[in-house]
Amino acid sequence: MVMTTNTNTANPTTAHPEQPAGTPRLNLAKTAPKVFRALVGFDAAAREGLDPALVELIQIRASHLNHCAYCLHMHTNDARKAGESEDRLHLVAVWREARHFYTPREQAALALTEAVTLVADAGVPDDVYTEAAAHFDDRELAQVLSLILAINTWNRVALATRKVAGTDERR
Repeated sequence: MVMTTNTNTANPTTAHPEQPAGTPRLNLAKTAPKVFRALVGFDAAAREGLDPALVELIQIRASHLNHCAYCLHMHTNDARKAGESEDRLHLVAVWREARHFYTPREQAALALTEAVTLVADAGVPDDVYTEAAAHFDDRELAQVLSLILAINTWNRVALATRKVAGTDERR
C-alpha cells in the first residue's frame, strides 16, 4: 500500500499543524502591521480625554466578560501602576454588589461596557444607555463607547491569536 501526503494548503485544517493548548498563534503586529497600527491608533484615539482610572476599569470589565487573561493581566497591572486600589481591582467583576467602591459615573460606564460587550444577549438596553448619557456629555460618551469597542477588539485579537497572560509585548 502506497501512502501519499496531502499537500493541499488551501485546506485550513492542514495549513497549520495542530498547536498545543497555550501555544501562541500568529503575531498580528508582524503579519498584518498595517491593521495592527490602525488598531493601536483607534485605541489611542478612543481613550483621549478620558480619566485613566475609568479607562482601565472599562478595559478590565470587558476583559473579564470576554475571559481574556492576557488583557486582564495587562490592564490590572496598568491600573496598579496608575495608583488604582486593590479593593477596586478585585471588586470590578462584581461592581453591582460593591457600588460604594465606584462613582455613579463609573457605574454607568461599567453597565454600558457590559451591555456592549454582551450585545448579542440583549442589545444595549435603553435604560443603560440613558444612564450613561446622563453621566457623560456626547463627546465623552462617544469616547467611552469607542474605548469599549477597542477593548473588545483587542480581547478578540488576544483570544484568537492565543496571547499568553504575563507576556505584555508593549515594552
